[in-house]
Amino acid sequence: MWTRPRPALVGLALACGAIAGPAAAEKPLSAIDWLSDSVTQPAVRAAPPALSPGPRTEPIEVTPLTGTSADAVGLLPAQVSGLPRDLWGPGRPAEIARAIRAERVDTLPAIQALLFTLLLSELDPPEGARADKRGVLLLARLDKLLDLGALDQAQALVERAGPTDPELFRRWFDISLLTGQEDRACAAMRATPDVAPTFPARVFCLARGGDWNAAALTLETARALGFISDEDDELLARFLDPEQAEGAPPLPAPTRPSPLIFRMREAVGEPLATTRLPLAFARSDLRSNAGWKARIEAAERLARTGALPPNQLLGIWTERKPAASGGLWDRVAALQAFDVAMLAGKPGPVARALGPAWAAMVAAELEVPFAQLYGTRLARLELEGEAARLAFRIGLLGDDYEAIAQARQPASAEEGFLIALATGELDGVSPPDPLGAALIDGFGPGADPGAAQLRLLADGRLGEAILAAIDLITDGARGDIGDVTRALAVLRKVGLESVARQSALQLMLLERRG
Repeated sequence: MWTRPRPALVGLALACGAIAGPAAAEKPLSAIDWLSDSVTQPAVRAAPPALSPGPRTEPIEVTPLTGTSADAVGLLPAQVSGLPRDLWGPGRPAEIARAIRAERVDTLPAIQALLFTLLLSELDPPEGARADKRGVLLLARLDKLLDLGALDQAQALVERAGPTDPELFRRWFDISLLTGQEDRACAAMRATPDVAPTFPARVFCLARGGDWNAAALTLETARALGFISDEDDELLARFLDPEQAEGAPPLPAPTRPSPLIFRMREAVGEPLATTRLPLAFARSDLRSNAGWKARIEAAERLARTGALPPNQLLGIWTERKPAASGGLWDRVAALQAFDVAMLAGKPGPVARALGPAWAAMVAAELEVPFAQLYGTRLARLELEGEAARLAFRIGLLGDDYEAIAQARQPASAEEGFLIALATGELDGVSPPDPLGAALIDGFGPGADPGAAQLRLLADGRLGEAILAAIDLITDGARGDIGDVTRALAVLRKVGLESVARQSALQLMLLERRG
């Protein structure tokens, strides 16, 4: 997850090489790296030459008058998202798509929520973009949703667009594999003439449909034509004939894990652990046939990016009583004890259970989902002392942060500063540290968004300015506090005041130590 190092420790960490590990860590796979090779691109046939060539003319690009660009497809209308439909303005689709794909998922929860809004909103395509079936922005948005582990949202988005284009179908097919709907995906593949399945996908779907003879014949054909790798051949052979695997050594780790390989490995009894796979694979562990521990681990991973609603996480946490102790089970036990106390609504038991539950959430970096579940309810209880102070801070991480701040009488200068951030009333407030000073500057009337962001705003490319702000605040959370000031200035200039305040509060309240 994102890291907010203490400024005083940054120099020491650099000098000692303490942060060399994370910096040199392998970059996570993006969705485009692990998608299954399930469909082939249709061949483009050249038109026959004219009998008598005419005079050479410049090519004419035709856009259907009634066509609607796939880039305009979304799930959130403007009145829900709060974003103007012309957010992209005169931007270039390819550049916007690159910026979307480059966004990191390990950032502040408030920024993750903003990114979700951008990805799911109904927005007009950039001016001049072609109205075609396959929009480059739609593909980039889908890939980023997959990076976030948001398979349900990605599935709804691609189904709204219609997964008839090969690249859209490829993503929809993989989503279906990871959510346990592979039979539906195979049926759609057979019913979609514009989609040409690759040999592995064809063999898989024939077998899933019960036509084992046709599946075996297709595999033999693929071998004869050299259209299948040795790795896929071995896996498909075991998938079609489990007896062949008896006494055979385990399959080697796949060179390129994909949802299709993942499901076939599962079918032959050699499943791949999702904890070492991209986040989207964790969604498969939410299925009812997964063990409770795997379901908890997957739910927590997905909740950290905002892909899983807090209530669904709570439902998985409280499915049953922990049968063991240590690690994850201690966290679940602490959460369940606190949840029972909250249901009873008595301040004493809540105060006693709050500390252990919160410590468990901090260790798991699940503070914001916890705050969204309990922050408002905690604010209504008459807690005292340390429990009251902790409940106030938790409330500031929830959705009702402003109302909770307005109702609080500050018990310290730090609380006064947090209240000022939550209400946006920072005039005359003294910052507690350099980060606090950067936050105050970001909310000041003369806050400077930076030259690059000002150009984007002046050109009407508001969406790209927001993407730039997301980058800036993510960098700022890692210690470059000047970027925090510029990011807040951009967010406020485009009317995202609430996002700016929530981001500022999270920067102050959430500590990450790598």
